[in-house]
Amino acid sequence: MAWKINSSKREKIDRFEITIDSVTVPNGEEKKFSYISFAKGVCVLPISEGNRVICLKQYRHAIKNWQWELPAGMLEEDRTPLDMAKQELQEETGYSASEWIDLGSFYPSPGSTSEEIFLFAAKGLSKGEQNLESSEQIVLHEMQMEELMNLIANGEFQHGAGLAAIAKYLCKNNE
Repeated sequence: MAWKINSSKREKIDRFEITIDSVTVPNGEEKKFSYISFAKGVCVLPISEGNRVICLKQYRHAIKNWQWELPAGMLEEDRTPLDMAKQELQEETGYSASEWIDLGSFYPSPGSTSEEIFLFAAKGLSKGEQNLESSEQIVLHEMQMEELMNLIANGEFQHGAGLAAIAKYLCKNNE
């Protein structure tokens, strides 16, 4: 049974929109429920010759730390997920790809945000020039899939969208 929305209020704070709903839950109780209305996003698992993965080490101000990640970004309203994935791969790594594998999408935190992230693997990579935004600090690393799996196992690779892309790619290739 669905929740009944009695009223809804939205407040924009910088790049985030907070939604506060007054709802009636299935047992009839009235509650307030808030969540972040966040733009959809994309994440790319770039795989070069010899099953090597292009990873990023990127500074993330929210946690004041450098993180292992895969290329990712917000989906612009007038763009398809695949077009945006191609753009993010090129901007953040300098690479373009001749083969794209759709890995579906996932919701990273549906209890607190409406964000959906579309996942892709990219193969047949060709190197070009990075085109970083002024706020992006990114260092590229190319590593064997096994090395990436060790980073995950050791808790060093914690990028949620990257973890989802890697898991979906590995599941798809083990079918």
